[in-house]
Amino acid sequence: MSEEVSVDVMEEEYESLPTSDVRTHMIAGAVAGIMEHVVMYPLDSVKTRMQSLYPNPKASYRSVPEALYKMVRHEGLLRPIKGVSAVSVGAGPAHALYFSCYEKMKRVLSGSETGAHHPIAQGLHQSVKQYICGAGCLATILHDAVMNPAEVVKQRMQVFNSPYKSALNCFLDVYRKEGLRAFYRSYMTSLSMNIPTQSLHFITYEFMQELTNSERTYSPKAHMISGAIAGGFAAAATTPLDVCKTLLNTQEKQTLRTSKQNSVTGLWNAASTIYQCCGPKGYFQGLQARVLYSMPATAISWSVYELFKYLITSRDGQKSHPISSATHLPNFASHLNTSEAKWDNKTSDSLVPSLTHPNVITSTPDNRIYSTIK
Repeated sequence: MSEEVSVDVMEEEYESLPTSDVRTHMIAGAVAGIMEHVVMYPLDSVKTRMQSLYPNPKASYRSVPEALYKMVRHEGLLRPIKGVSAVSVGAGPAHALYFSCYEKMKRVLSGSETGAHHPIAQGLHQSVKQYICGAGCLATILHDAVMNPAEVVKQRMQVFNSPYKSALNCFLDVYRKEGLRAFYRSYMTSLSMNIPTQSLHFITYEFMQELTNSERTYSPKAHMISGAIAGGFAAAATTPLDVCKTLLNTQEKQTLRTSKQNSVTGLWNAASTIYQCCGPKGYFQGLQARVLYSMPATAISWSVYELFKYLITSRDGQKSHPISSATHLPNFASHLNTSEAKWDNKTSDSLVPSLTHPNVITSTPDNRIYSTIK
């Protein structure tokens, strides 16, 4: 009986309690980010290779399953996860900032504790004239500032015939040969891609939450469906920018030779190089792999994030909110068997625990309020 009451309280406070707790969002976000990138890393490796403009004949793939099969068969079982340590290190702090900033700005822009019923606040704030100031945008700026160096190392290790033995070896070699700016060469392009991507992502996620989970309780199915649809839609819409980012990060040698350049710098340079090499279709290299990666990745990310947010909230709520006020008592009583407790909202009697039923609230003419719900 007490467990039912506890669950009901936690569901009621699930959205409102943690919104101001930065620690909750940072811990949940860090775990979600690491899980998302590590679990889906093999598909991310395939996406990088399929976005190559001039792939090696041994690394030319027509589909995602074929790519995975050839990578394992010809390069070893662990080849699809080469470079995963780089994103493991970067994803934790990047996503901690990402989710905590998003939740904070969602409250600020929506003007409510939960941000619910204000899906437009997730992408832009209508009252800010001449500026787009969205929760997703601000979260992405912080996320990419931390994650961009990890993305460079990761993609350099994912390409075919990568010369690097480890993520640290790759980082030091790139730094020694190209300097610190090499790790942020694609930063502005990443922002140009990720700001619209994440704005679309958050707006779609919140819209789907309104359809599948309007009460904003903890619902794994709703979080997973909303995350998958939001991630797939946003990824497909911004694939051309992702191809540009991959070229900037990898500095593909065959592409540089063909286009007679020493390096590719900037979004417009990358976009013109892609068009020169492959025409309009070049902007959609790896579309299938990107969508197939993004849908389960964002489903995992939101599911893990909401799970840890719920668990931390439940733990903290049980410690500090066994019964926050007498206004909760009618909700508690509705779950109690009428033979064990009777409730009358019109009476002024106070409540004390029953001696025969320690988990039941009963009434006495005393002026004190007790509860033994554990």
